[in-house]
Amino acid sequence: MTSTVDRCLLVGMHGYTLPSPLRDWLADGLGGVVLFAGNIADRDQLGELVADIRSAGEDVVVAVDEEGGDVTRLHAATGAPHPGNLALGAVDDTALTARVGAAIGAELAALGINLNLAPVADVNTNPDNPIIGTRSFGADPDRVAAHVVAYLTGLQSTGVAACAKHFPGHGDTAVDSHLALPTVTGDLEPHLVPFRAAIAAGVRAVLTAHVVYPGLCDGPATLSRAVLTGLLRDELGFGGAVVTDSMTMSAIAGGVGVAEGAAQALAAGADLVCMTGDFRLQREVRDHLVGHPALSPERVAQALARVRALAGPVPGEPTAAATTAEMAAAARGALVADPGIGRLDAAPYVLELSPPRQGIELTAGSLLAMLNARDPRVTGTRLAPDAAPAGRAGHPDGGPNHRLGRTAAPAAGDTGMPGDNADRALSDALAAATGRPLVVVVRDAHRVPTTRQRLGTVLATRPDAVVVGIGTGADRSLAAGRYLGTRGGARVNLSAAADLLVGARR
Repeated sequence: MTSTVDRCLLVGMHGYTLPSPLRDWLADGLGGVVLFAGNIADRDQLGELVADIRSAGEDVVVAVDEEGGDVTRLHAATGAPHPGNLALGAVDDTALTARVGAAIGAELAALGINLNLAPVADVNTNPDNPIIGTRSFGADPDRVAAHVVAYLTGLQSTGVAACAKHFPGHGDTAVDSHLALPTVTGDLEPHLVPFRAAIAAGVRAVLTAHVVYPGLCDGPATLSRAVLTGLLRDELGFGGAVVTDSMTMSAIAGGVGVAEGAAQALAAGADLVCMTGDFRLQREVRDHLVGHPALSPERVAQALARVRALAGPVPGEPTAAATTAEMAAAARGALVADPGIGRLDAAPYVLELSPPRQGIELTAGSLLAMLNARDPRVTGTRLAPDAAPAGRAGHPDGGPNHRLGRTAAPAAGDTGMPGDNADRALSDALAAATGRPLVVVVRDAHRVPTTRQRLGTVLATRPDAVVVGIGTGADRSLAAGRYLGTRGGARVNLSAAADLLVGARR
């Protein structure tokens, strides 16, 4: 039974090369490896690493979170060239969304990656949601469903398996499950609409949410048989592989614990348990699973068969990949600009108010850097949250207690000073912007008190400032009349904003 249990684990790793202990574990039957930005130095290295992983074992799953938009692994250093889900949902061209899915799939397939932990199928109905936001196609269940189907169809046409997440829905939370356990009390049915559509369209995997739904489950949905078997399997008819979100997230690790959480997830109906953390922890979890009384041989054998099937390609009808020009046009089409927002009459000073750290690694794109690349006279600074300097490590869908990614280099001028020092840095930035157009960059300032307060301070001094919101756009009311929204912070989205403000890059 040991190797069978091993087949049910999807683990993270450190570094750019396959560690020897992990190579041996793959040979003994480990199910797969999930890769993050910290495992990627460049395209050649990544291709070699994936080939090494797949050759080390049989039917190995190699997974990555390449959602496009704000969450990217392959383009973490520069920002994604693919517009994110919120932008695609706003443009509302499902044929384009399918081509974007195909473009992402083609890139992954060329590298040998066979599972993409995307698309996000959450309906983002809560404006204060700290973890979904721009990763969702929107707040309308039917629109989200249409684009989820388009994305997964394009992706799976390349032979890469899609994984709809986070079941049964993470869109109505105000708590990040990487950091704590959310509870949702609203109507679940609208949030199931995209998952029903994805299952009908043949999605090959579904990823679970560490969220409590009173009346459906008393604890995290990931550990609930009523959710994974009763709802997902029996009611919705899903026959593919159920993948868990990382068991090292605080919603699980801070409750039943990583090892027992893994056992309960498998017993509930999960097939592939995702686990970051270090190698010792991963082996402790594996040892805990071997012979666990809640895991019958039949349940584990069932999971094994689904994981093996997930590792093999099942191409659909070929879908043409979106071109760079098409994706740039989509990013432009997703812009939200108040009347009068357009080309600035001089090189601006750019103040980036960085958001607090999140449970996921966001794209590293910088509007300041893009504007400076177009006009070297553009200067500015990034003011990081108190005691949280910009530039941090990242996880696939993970929290600070299980990050594996490299730390991104802060932009020139980053300031991560607490208290009075941060206020002084803000005053210094306003002084430096005197006599020049001022551009302030925020991400969902409406739900971040510190950012909202600093934005208010800036606008009290400079009511003429252009506020560029790179989040959902729910902060638009904070800068009435001076707002430019990008619906995402991917490179392609920021490039569209930069083109509008200073002109296209020459």
